[in-house]
Amino acid sequence: MTEFRPRSFQVLPVVVKNLIIINAIMLLLDTVLEQYHIDLSNYLALHYWTSQYFRPWQLVTHLFMHGSIGHLFFNMFALWMFGSIIENIWGAKRFLIFYFVCGLGAALCHLTVLGFEFGAIEKAFALYQQNPTVDQFARFITQHISNTNNFNFDGLLKDWQNNPGDRNLSSQSTLMIQQYLHGRFDIESNTFFSGLIDQATVGASGAVFGVLFAFGYLFPNTELYIYFLFPLKAKYFVALYALVELVSGVQNSAGDNVAHFAHLGGMLFGFLLIKFWQRTNRKSFF
Repeated sequence: MTEFRPRSFQVLPVVVKNLIIINAIMLLLDTVLEQYHIDLSNYLALHYWTSQYFRPWQLVTHLFMHGSIGHLFFNMFALWMFGSIIENIWGAKRFLIFYFVCGLGAALCHLTVLGFEFGAIEKAFALYQQNPTVDQFARFITQHISNTNNFNFDGLLKDWQNNPGDRNLSSQSTLMIQQYLHGRFDIESNTFFSGLIDQATVGASGAVFGVLFAFGYLFPNTELYIYFLFPLKAKYFVALYALVELVSGVQNSAGDNVAHFAHLGGMLFGFLLIKFWQRTNRKSFF
């Protein structure tokens, strides 16, 4: 396995340093623009490809967007901790390529998973429209509605249950689901409320998870201290982290807004790229 002997070790190598600086600047810019009612995430965060907000460049730009200081700190801390070592071994060019390949791979995996999720709810909605009864509406809410912000599903259901023969309520239910999925414009507040498919994804986590995988792959027996107390070899740490992400992604708990499959996608593409480099450039890979 690799013996870590870089010619000159840099505590903060050039690519890692600049990635941290750019991410910090973007969070500051996003915070400032919010004061002027400009939502930068509409343009730079990753959106599903059928969303009105989707733009191709978001596959890259979402890597520089973060939702909070805490989100930014933990991603950049991990990038510095593991990425600095990897960049010192591979060099700036190879590390930068690896970082963006993992980030793009994470985004593609995330969009693919969203495709299955949104496809299922769109199919359920199409079936509901064929038979919009109060019982079907209640079932649809239970099975497919996870966030009722800006939509009074429970109130409409209660009114309909009290007046099951009211066709107007049937039409309202169809419209409400449509707006829940694709958004609605509120005339009174002059505000557009985004729909389910307009949800934005931000953060460098997918790329950082790829870097974490590379560290565990290159230095499997290096001991990491969990909470600075419990030693765990890097290979087990990475495997355990991947398992937690997989379980969390499959469970898809209500209120969980973490893109778990994006994290796994970053690891997957990191693994594939390392294997490709090993086969095509075995002598100089390390």
